[in-house]
Amino acid sequence: MLYRKIQSTLEKYLNSDSNKVLVLDGARQVGKTFIIRHVGQKLFKNYIEINLKEDAEGNQAFSQVRTVKDFYLQLSVLAGEKMGNKKDTLVFLDEIQSYPHLLTMLKFLKADDRFTYIASGSLLGVALAQSTSIPIGSIETHHLYPLDFEEFLMANGVGQEVLDHLRECFDNRQSLDSALHNIIFKHFKRYLLCGGLPDAVNTFLSTDNIVELRQLQGEIHNYYGADASQYDKENKLKIRRVYDIIPSNLENKRKRVFVNRIEEIKGKRFNDYAEEFDYLVASGIALEVKAISQPKFPMLESCKKNLLKLYLNDVGLLSGLLYGRNARAVLDDEKSINLGSVYESVVAQELYAHHHQLYYYDNKKNGEVDFLIENYDLLTVVPIEVKSGKDYKIHSALDTFVKTKDHNIKEAIVLSNEREVSIQQGITYLPIYYVMYL
Repeated sequence: MLYRKIQSTLEKYLNSDSNKVLVLDGARQVGKTFIIRHVGQKLFKNYIEINLKEDAEGNQAFSQVRTVKDFYLQLSVLAGEKMGNKKDTLVFLDEIQSYPHLLTMLKFLKADDRFTYIASGSLLGVALAQSTSIPIGSIETHHLYPLDFEEFLMANGVGQEVLDHLRECFDNRQSLDSALHNIIFKHFKRYLLCGGLPDAVNTFLSTDNIVELRQLQGEIHNYYGADASQYDKENKLKIRRVYDIIPSNLENKRKRVFVNRIEEIKGKRFNDYAEEFDYLVASGIALEVKAISQPKFPMLESCKKNLLKLYLNDVGLLSGLLYGRNARAVLDDEKSINLGSVYESVVAQELYAHHHQLYYYDNKKNGEVDFLIENYDLLTVVPIEVKSGKDYKIHSALDTFVKTKDHNIKEAIVLSNEREVSIQQGITYLPIYYVMYL
């Protein structure tokens, strides 16, 4: 079984007497159902799982449930023999976004306190917006992403002692020795191929078959596009089009979304597609990076809402679309292959998994910096440049950014293939796998 860091959070919640219901949000295929089922069956004698998406597409037993009493009645039809008490019975409401009214009911189910509850879903932001009464204060939301690189290392048998050593080296800004660097960097390149979707990781580990891996990733990518578009049938073609052009956008020198390319219609503006962008981001299948021209903490106050970069939520999906079955494009140092978009994607994926809100620097005069994150301890902005080639010390936009006193930069980071950690002129050079600790 793949280790997921969220497991400790779930166990802590289910062993507590919280006055809230935990809701696990995230895109489909990231392992929400599996990890809740694993923890729930381990901790509770009576485990009841209800897939509300299947119910909505089937007999719709819960579609008209509006009271706690109605809920218990329908629950008893499905699992009456398992309805014990709060300490020994867990009710797991899977795909709860299918019935937004049940999100509201979580408040009353918790107040009644007959059983222990947990829920999961995708597009919860949209579902909550559709709810007639948002249960503020009654739910505790956590987000699950694909396996991050550290979880991927664990899946590949890298032990805790090694991980602790890596973390210590990062904290002290030290380089790994050449032997360990080569091992970790080899895993990193495999991660670029595989990504972190659990089914893909399991397939990769069990078969080492790039054909099977790419076939599965292709199916998931198509499923994501079809699944996201179903939530807005009127604009589903536009949603699918925005999703499908993400890889080609990332291959351009300026990786941001150009709205005139979406439908090839002149005169279209960002606001014409704002709802489509929101759907893709809310569903978890696209990661957004907003533009900043005046990087002052907090950046939310100065972001440009009409300039946006979108990344796929999983780097394995992107490398599959770009390079297909040719693993050499990623594993070998092919001079003709520019891995810039893949490297940026894995950094975006990793930073999102660590709960960073992402921005990038966009300035017509000074150029672009790939990512900006916030350091809440120092109340400052941290610029991050991602380099996939040997010219990792060439970054004029970052240099200008760091030298601008008004930006008040305490640390700037360049992530690259280089093993050695160094600090030069206010810029910290780190091997790219250290992104797992940012």
